[in-house]
Amino acid sequence: MALTVSPLENVGVEVSGFDINEPLTDEIKAELVSLWDEHGILLFRDQQIDPGSQIEFSRVFGELEMHPLKATTSDEYPELFMLINDPEKEKYMTATYKGQEMVSRLDWHMDLHYTGKPNRGAILRSVVVAKEDGLTGFGDLHKAYEALDEETKALLEKIEVVYSFSMQRKHMRYVDLEGYEPGLYSPRKPSDMQFPNFPDVAYPAVVTHPVTGKKVLEIAEQMLERIVAPHKAGLSNDEAVDLLERLVEHTRKPEFHYFHQWRDGDMILWDNWRAMHCATGTRPGTERVIHRTTITGNETLGRVVEP
Repeated sequence: MALTVSPLENVGVEVSGFDINEPLTDEIKAELVSLWDEHGILLFRDQQIDPGSQIEFSRVFGELEMHPLKATTSDEYPELFMLINDPEKEKYMTATYKGQEMVSRLDWHMDLHYTGKPNRGAILRSVVVAKEDGLTGFGDLHKAYEALDEETKALLEKIEVVYSFSMQRKHMRYVDLEGYEPGLYSPRKPSDMQFPNFPDVAYPAVVTHPVTGKKVLEIAEQMLERIVAPHKAGLSNDEAVDLLERLVEHTRKPEFHYFHQWRDGDMILWDNWRAMHCATGTRPGTERVIHRTTITGNETLGRVVEP
């Protein structure tokens, strides 16, 4: 059995040449992990996948996390997180963007970034494909770092950036708010969605990946708040804001992105210590189901900012 590897548009690769329902040899498992470490984003298509095979396959890449909200899992498959467009709940996830109502649109982010201990990665599998919209974007922050000029790289080695948890998109300083209007039922505070009040966390502006050793630009626009003590890096407060704005624009460049148009049974694995992701959302009333498995992050990459 030999794996076939084909590049995706801009970043990531598609991997084929194996049957997910057949026992994988240790050599194939090691090659899959090596490809994940090398590319950060892997796409798998045309496999006969069910929840059990997704869970078993996910374990090739590490121990799995259980989702803390019981309502999103099943008794049979507690490792599986089910993202389902539910008409009863979608009003809480609906907002207007340039005149169009969208459900579950998400800006560029890294999962659990606001905790200081992001999960290592995750697999999304398409179960019911949205008839339109519903793309998932992936951005390679290692490649974004590599594309920076040397002067900026040297400056970033002196800087920490803070992420501040917020439920209201309009309060996020570095997302694109042009044409945005929150929905009537948009949550206003963490407790509205049964979340705690997370403290601010700080990360080095450039993180060394704990497994691969690659440098990762630790800039994702969602919940990005500020630079810690910019004067220590020789920056004024205004220069610090300008720098973050420039870095966010840099991460938005298409050459670092892959946007996936889902087909039945597609499955994507990404390295959450390296790649950010986003969701374009769907129109209200759109039927869609995604199954997710999450790979545990055993490293603390950020620190809680003491008040």
